[in-house]
Amino acid sequence: MPGQTVSDLVDAAAPALEIRALGKRFGAKVAVDAISLVIPTGSCYGLVGPNGAGKTTTLSMATGLLRPDAGQALISGIDVWHHPTEAKQLVGVLADGVKLFDRLTGEQLIRYHGLLAGLDADTVASRCSDLLAMLDLTGAGTTLVVDYSAGMTKKIALACALVHAPRLLVLDEPFESVDPVSAANIRDILEGFVRGGGTVIVSSHSMDLVQRMCDHVAVIAEGRVLAAGTVDEVRGASTLEDRFVELVGGRQHLEGPTWLNHS
Repeated sequence: MPGQTVSDLVDAAAPALEIRALGKRFGAKVAVDAISLVIPTGSCYGLVGPNGAGKTTTLSMATGLLRPDAGQALISGIDVWHHPTEAKQLVGVLADGVKLFDRLTGEQLIRYHGLLAGLDADTVASRCSDLLAMLDLTGAGTTLVVDYSAGMTKKIALACALVHAPRLLVLDEPFESVDPVSAANIRDILEGFVRGGGTVIVSSHSMDLVQRMCDHVAVIAEGRVLAAGTVDEVRGASTLEDRFVELVGGRQHLEGPTWLNHS
């Protein structure tokens, strides 16, 4: 209805994200095949799968970056494609491989994202300072993003995803190219975000990271969900990595050629 605000549309009883039979095809290839998932509010949810499994495509459709061929995505009960402006106010996205406006300084980039989200200039300035300090980027705030290291670029992208205080944070490979100290700091920030009532979705190739950081996980391969639930439910009596390999398949027990054996 005209005049409705985000607060009017939010369903407090709804999960942070609900994906209903999302599908996407690129030519003859089915990238996502009727995936359905429920991401509970207040959870840290891991999304794991081999390369080309459909993780990034699924998250892009669920957050309004890519239009699905079929299905529905709801953020706190708000349909992402029927109410895109309102839904996007609730979500922060760190997309893997998406180019930033790297001819801006780090501070300018955060301010740009804050203003784009509808925040006033004073609020943006205050949050920008807080985020730069939190991510140990204060000294790099006036440096052009093009001159950042890969790890610094990942951190400034996270700051941009957080500046409008979203309820849901969707991170695609957030720890790739990030040094161990920075990764530990980012994990602390994300844990605090969840403790404060937020919800985090992490897409990652690192089973160890997901096992240590997340309370829920879904295994995706060939555009389908192979298993989903709490980490304990999915891994069972084995490690998450062993369970992942069991579900996805493809492991070969090879000793290698004889010329590599020096015994």
